[in-house]
Amino acid sequence: MGIANYIKEIGRGKDGARALNREQAADLFGQVLDGTVTDLEIGAFCLAMRIKGETAQEMAGFLDATHQRLHCIPASDKPTIVIPSYNGARKLPVLTPLLALLLAREGLPVLVHGTATESSRVYTSEVLLALDIPTQVAIEPIASGTVAFVPTTLLNSGLQRLLEVRRVVGLRNPAHSLVKLMNPVQGKSLLVTSYTHPEYAVSMAETLALMGSNALLLRGTEGEAVADPRRTPTMQGYMAGQVVERQEHQGGTLPSLPDLPPTTDANLTAHYIRRVLDGQKPVPTPIAQQVAHILHLVQAL
Repeated sequence: MGIANYIKEIGRGKDGARALNREQAADLFGQVLDGTVTDLEIGAFCLAMRIKGETAQEMAGFLDATHQRLHCIPASDKPTIVIPSYNGARKLPVLTPLLALLLAREGLPVLVHGTATESSRVYTSEVLLALDIPTQVAIEPIASGTVAFVPTTLLNSGLQRLLEVRRVVGLRNPAHSLVKLMNPVQGKSLLVTSYTHPEYAVSMAETLALMGSNALLLRGTEGEAVADPRRTPTMQGYMAGQVVERQEHQGGTLPSLPDLPPTTDANLTAHYIRRVLDGQKPVPTPIAQQVAHILHLVQAL
């Protein structure tokens, strides 16, 4: 089959490229995930989409193809919280594990999925390991009140390969946006996802609507789906793709800042998280607000 005909459409440059419809996008991405195309075609696809940018219809098609091929997490007796974690810590400690553990403390099963996409950052999996939560080696149900970290390769090895293209060409590709929007859980679940740049807030919202997703979308911390502990970000809740609640952004930093670890070191971050969970340090207000929004959305599932 090949994807040359699709590359011809999307590879005409920023102004000349044509968007694919949802079905075409699903066909293209399915072939990429299945490994039936050459490395040269994959590179051409990644670079063409990087220049053109994906539409919501294209991303929905990519997600359709991905969901058909995922090794899904079995349903739990309570709604599962799904947190993609692919960016890690660059300047601030990564507090995605704190968010996950606060939600698990409320009795919910929490799936965190991800992989390292750069060599210079500290990732959620490292902090979770320092908290005695190892990376899973097989797909299995998640018990209520627990956190499971599932590496992307277990969910779909083709998706893992596509993410690794960044290490070769040095640029993001559609897979890096897709993993923040996919839901690999059977049964009731809520996706917690984030954006870094304002334009992605629009495109991600459009895709969540097209997919009929249950989700909380916010401007996260360095690409992670956890509220910045220093300020109040916009948070928007979705039920079946419809906006159901919204917390507005509040400009500037909070009047009282949390006493965060001085570096991004995984062990220091884990120690801080333990102290918060033990009540020795307060939960940063923006993260406490995020937890409250998630719990409110879960009640509506």
